[in-house]
Amino acid sequence: MQGQGKGTMNTAEMTAKIAQGNGFIAALDQSGGSTPKALKGYGVEEGAWSNDEEMFGLIHEMRCRIIRSPAFTGEKVLGAILFERTMDGSVDGKPVPQALIDKGIVPFLKIDKGLEAEADGVQLMKPMPELDALLSRAKALGVYGTKERSVINLANRDGIAAVVAQQFDVAKQVLAQGLMPIIEPEVNIKSTERAGADQILLEELTKALDSLASGQQVMLKLSIPQKAGLFNALVDHPKVLRVVALSGGFKRPEACAELARNRGMIASFSRALLEDLRAQMSDAEFDRSLAAAIDEIYTASTQKSLVTA
Repeated sequence: MQGQGKGTMNTAEMTAKIAQGNGFIAALDQSGGSTPKALKGYGVEEGAWSNDEEMFGLIHEMRCRIIRSPAFTGEKVLGAILFERTMDGSVDGKPVPQALIDKGIVPFLKIDKGLEAEADGVQLMKPMPELDALLSRAKALGVYGTKERSVINLANRDGIAAVVAQQFDVAKQVLAQGLMPIIEPEVNIKSTERAGADQILLEELTKALDSLASGQQVMLKLSIPQKAGLFNALVDHPKVLRVVALSGGFKRPEACAELARNRGMIASFSRALLEDLRAQMSDAEFDRSLAAAIDEIYTASTQKSLVTA
């Protein structure tokens, strides 16, 4: 399963790779509002584009450069989460999901349309009236699963329960289309109530998982808990295919150190994966820098520094 894959991974093989593979999931899904920030981090200043089309063209080229890189393979990268425009685009004339599958990397799609204003200490997802159409398009392109993000800022049980209920409603819609949902209720790591929010989230997720139909599974994408090992019960839950972690604003060394303290959690980093890459680098420099980041995140995902009970 760890090999390169030659464009032949079927759904069962993708499931096995995600469930048991050694590695992590790359998040290449910055969208809309966060695109200028992502480009700036990559060394492309605001004046480099004159409209949204050009801006999206620049970020697409950055993603193509990553996907093309010899460092970016299914040996250490199990999957990649794509923004809708990236999914619809191509790398060297090949649809992006197929280009990933050809490298042994399982494609996922970010499906949420952004966040509502905060209420009860949380931000729910905006409505997704076009979701079924998007899911069938994704499936036709070979996409394996989806990802949807909400944000938890405070340890407010009503708010967190609402986030989890909405996440599972959407997840059931995704499952009905034969795709694997990644549920992402992000606890803000800068929250003064982070530990309390982690604990309530654990309780609400456990209830929702227990109520899933027999044979159904989801994935979870969670902020690394303040208390190492807090999410072990989720890692072990029979309804959970895999638990992945977001970097949440931690720089890569800190994100990796925190991740390594949590058994069974693997990375699904975005900024922490891309933070050292620059548009101005030569291809050799770019590939070296990307390979170093991949190695560091792979190690934190697969070698745990403090195994907790």
